[in-house]
Amino acid sequence: MKDHYKVPLESLKKVCDEKIFDFKTTEEVLPQEGIIGQERAVKAVEFGLKVKRYGYNIFMMGITGTGKFSYAQNYVKEVAKDESVPEDWCYVYNFENPYEPKALNFPSGKGKDFCEDMEELVEDLKVEIPRAFEGEEYEKEKAEILKEFQQQRNELMEELSKIAQEKGFALKRTPTGFVTIPIVDGKQLSQEEFDQLEEDVKEDLEEKMNEVQLKSMEVTRKILNAEKEVKDKLKQLEKKIGLFAVGHLIDDLKEKYKDYSKVKDYLEEVKEDVLENLDDFKAEEGEQSTFPWMKKPKAAEERYQVNLLVDRSESSGAPVVIETNPTYYNLVGKVEYESQFGMVSTDYTMIKPGAIHRANGGYLILQAMDLLTNFRSWDALKRVLKNKELQIENLQEQMGLVAMSTLRPEPIPVNVKVIIIGNPFIYRLLYHYEEDFRKLFKIKADFDVEMKRNEDNINLMAGFVSNQCQMEGLRSFESSAVARLVEHSSRLAGHQGKLTTKFNDIIEIIHEADGWAALDNSEHVEARHIKKAIEEKVYRSNKIEMKIQEMFQEGKYLLDVEGEKVGQVNGLSVIDQGDYTFGKPNRITAAVYLGKRGIMNIEREAKLSGKIHNKGVLILGGYLAGKYAQEIPLTLSATLTFEQLYEGVEGDSASSTELYALLSSLSKLPLRQDIAATGSVNQKGEIQPVGGINEKIEGFYAVCKAKGLTGQQGVIIPYQNMNNLMLSDEVVEAVEKGEFNLYQVRTIDEGIEILTGVSAGEVMEEGTYPEGTVNYLVDKNLRHYNQALIKRRKEIQSEESSRDE
Repeated sequence: MKDHYKVPLESLKKVCDEKIFDFKTTEEVLPQEGIIGQERAVKAVEFGLKVKRYGYNIFMMGITGTGKFSYAQNYVKEVAKDESVPEDWCYVYNFENPYEPKALNFPSGKGKDFCEDMEELVEDLKVEIPRAFEGEEYEKEKAEILKEFQQQRNELMEELSKIAQEKGFALKRTPTGFVTIPIVDGKQLSQEEFDQLEEDVKEDLEEKMNEVQLKSMEVTRKILNAEKEVKDKLKQLEKKIGLFAVGHLIDDLKEKYKDYSKVKDYLEEVKEDVLENLDDFKAEEGEQSTFPWMKKPKAAEERYQVNLLVDRSESSGAPVVIETNPTYYNLVGKVEYESQFGMVSTDYTMIKPGAIHRANGGYLILQAMDLLTNFRSWDALKRVLKNKELQIENLQEQMGLVAMSTLRPEPIPVNVKVIIIGNPFIYRLLYHYEEDFRKLFKIKADFDVEMKRNEDNINLMAGFVSNQCQMEGLRSFESSAVARLVEHSSRLAGHQGKLTTKFNDIIEIIHEADGWAALDNSEHVEARHIKKAIEEKVYRSNKIEMKIQEMFQEGKYLLDVEGEKVGQVNGLSVIDQGDYTFGKPNRITAAVYLGKRGIMNIEREAKLSGKIHNKGVLILGGYLAGKYAQEIPLTLSATLTFEQLYEGVEGDSASSTELYALLSSLSKLPLRQDIAATGSVNQKGEIQPVGGINEKIEGFYAVCKAKGLTGQQGVIIPYQNMNNLMLSDEVVEAVEKGEFNLYQVRTIDEGIEILTGVSAGEVMEEGTYPEGTVNYLVDKNLRHYNQALIKRRKEIQSEESSRDE
């Protein structure tokens, strides 16, 4: 009967025959540079990059090691190189509002040209303007204006003096105006002499004095007006000379940039500002003040500098920016400050670009975890994508922490495709709890952890190995080494018909195998080097496993691998340490007794059981009731436990094993201790597949080997897990020699037959089971419990009636 359930030897591992390859070493294989086995994700990314609509940004989702970042980097660059180069961006001085610098855009490379043109213009201004004002024409026109003013002033003064003399007064000029001095008999009177005059004479002189004073005021006003006029004329002369000196220079630039209206407007503003500030170019530079609060206003030549924020002069194709540290300022840019004597200052030349500026018109690649763990970075990115423009803002000001005068640069329009790389957990969190996420990231590229193991993918794997050898300067791999690598890939995938797409794990084995080949002085990497690399990698991580195996050998962990016992069976669990996973056998025991409590999960009572394990135990009650309680109530009390379990248990992969222990206790039939079992069970008694099947088998095999192989030991597995078998060569060899066995079952009845050696028994027409079968004995004992409870209930009722009488 047992042989009927044995797993065929060829099903224990899917071997890769090196003869399928048409090469001896990977030197003969064309390197595979693209990603392998991710057709779904690749199609999603290709579509997302082609759609240039709002919100069609991409979230590349998958666990670490599936090649998301490498693919994103390489493929996006490949797409971007055929696209047009986006614009240059500059910030320039805003002459109307210096606190709001203006943004100018140019075709790629033109921004740098404009920057150089403005530098050249400033240098020309510094030469041409002083030269123009040193010319004879300027001095001549200036002298004529001054001469005309002097003549006009002299005429006014002569007129005033004449009137004063006619009235009998002399004029004396003071800083506050003109003073009139009376003249009597040709002599200027002092104040004392004036006071001694007769009243009628004094009154006459005072009346005349007022007339002269009014006239002097009129003359003074005319002189002031003339001075103002002469200043205006001189200023107009300077503008005329300045325009003559610089007009053609700026007009040449306006002609050069005539297709860019904003640039033309800016150059016109520059011209006006130059003419208004000609003295900045004429005057020699004075000493710089030591004190910042006495600092002179920004020199004209500094106002005409151009801050080339984004320069595409050396670019080809659309930009691809990978920001590895997406802080708020690294993303959106910032306005820097300089500190002097405890005071900070800034200007438009200190505006610095962020990753979004550099990626504008192209692609920006970010890691989700880095983006979300940097304060306010996600908010900043979201705001840019929603508003389609980038406003550089001070983070402290946004939060209201600092109130200070700062720049508010003109926002720059943004057209960028964002690719975020993250794991499925982050994607689901954002999708469900970030309301804007689904609007902004409409393309999900879901990277799988496995691909089909077919001829095409196996050949692609060989090409992948060839590419790694070529890129990293490794030894070439023999076909036998590639075959062993394919087998290891299936082991990592946990499926005979699959290969893992976690290529980071494969790359590690490739590099380490090359290292062992180097130590072996081998020309090529051989199959034995792959095996050595895998074994050594396991050895570096399996310390805990070896400690546990040692405890089994010393008898500290109680586990029988021979004989038979009632209500006791060997279960299998998996311990995941993150970088290493291994199987560990566990003794599972069951005790049944008269009562109505049902099945009690000791782990649950001790709060060491997870929700899924609790569910698995509850299913056992459903199975027993459905099979044995159709005519009588299910009346029993039972306890189940994992012996010597101290760290908790989760999952339902041992539920069939627990049921075997219960059936053994109910039927009083002993179970074989040289066989371990794993598998989930449903209420119908059907065995369901479980995870970690290879690790579980190898874990029990290791204990059996340590205690001595008998040829009878083995493991019962769900039949659905047969295609998950990728066992180690050692276990396969032991099965081949008859030292170890594997059984596959579909139902509880099949499993219990293997463990007890007794037929399970099919239900007959009258609802009973054949005598001597497992199910007959279980049903018989449950009926016995039921009758015993009925009898006991009657005795209690009789005792109570007697007391009442």
